[in-house]
Amino acid sequence: MSVPDELLDCLVIGAGPAGLTAATYLVRFRRRIAVVDAGASRARWIPVSHNCPGFPSGVAGRTLLARLREQAEEFGATIMPGRVVGLERVQDGFVASVDDGRRLHARFVLLATGIVDRMPPLADLEQAIADGAVRLCAVCDGYEASDERIAVYGPVDDAIRHAAFLRTYSCNVTAIRSEPGEPDAGAAKLAEAAGIALLPVPARLQHGEGRCEVTLDDGRVHGFDTLYPVLGGDAQSQLALALGANVDDNRELIVDATLQTSVDGLYAIGDIASALNQISVAVGHAAIAATAIHNRLPRNYRETTASQALPQASHAGDAPADQR
Repeated sequence: MSVPDELLDCLVIGAGPAGLTAATYLVRFRRRIAVVDAGASRARWIPVSHNCPGFPSGVAGRTLLARLREQAEEFGATIMPGRVVGLERVQDGFVASVDDGRRLHARFVLLATGIVDRMPPLADLEQAIADGAVRLCAVCDGYEASDERIAVYGPVDDAIRHAAFLRTYSCNVTAIRSEPGEPDAGAAKLAEAAGIALLPVPARLQHGEGRCEVTLDDGRVHGFDTLYPVLGGDAQSQLALALGANVDDNRELIVDATLQTSVDGLYAIGDIASALNQISVAVGHAAIAATAIHNRLPRNYRETTASQALPQASHAGDAPADQR
């Protein structure tokens, strides 16, 4: 296998909050890096986030991504469009194959590839999310759904447990089955104790006028201000799995305290790592991993420039008379 000539210190795969923050750290450490961006960050779905630190009035996901990208590029980060389709180990690091034919050679790789949410069968899903009729993260925005009529759609046990969490914010929470089945004893007891209504698999989910409607087989229609799908997600860990990296039951990567996977030199941050999927967590991951990578790289001492050179010491005989 031929290896590209240019050797990067680190290749960052993914340009969500985790990847872009890591890029900023690494270029400010004066490291040679590149970021490959497939343009599919989960953050792009966020209409407004109110729990992202530093934005008391909230911030839209796309706005946040644009600002993080601008910050990384301000310090010299190279961010290129594309999707990495293969990752191979070589003697001095890794070689990544991009879908446009490029091959990138790096000592270290930082995966920030995230997960892809499984979505409900709703025709105008993107508009429903923009309206707040569908929300994807109760930890992020349960507060904004306070006192609304809330539905949680998913496998029955998962739906009940998420509905119980949302009872913190509303007394009107319903769990809707996404597939046939009865709750286990623990989930059934939780639903009863929390006053959570339970509906069967709907015949149709529909969005309109800022809310979601659930039509049952018998023709009854239930309206909800907010619907939370809890259908899980697909971790984008294929590149790491091909190298033998360890994953958990959700196929998210298992990492150590520095966010390194079980593959030496391969790091994972953000939602792809086994942790709480939050922007603030992703940013923290990025700081830890980028610093760990910098500390493992060869020292990059700053060279003295001509303007910074120290003046030559004067001979004693040349010193001013009053300083001899």
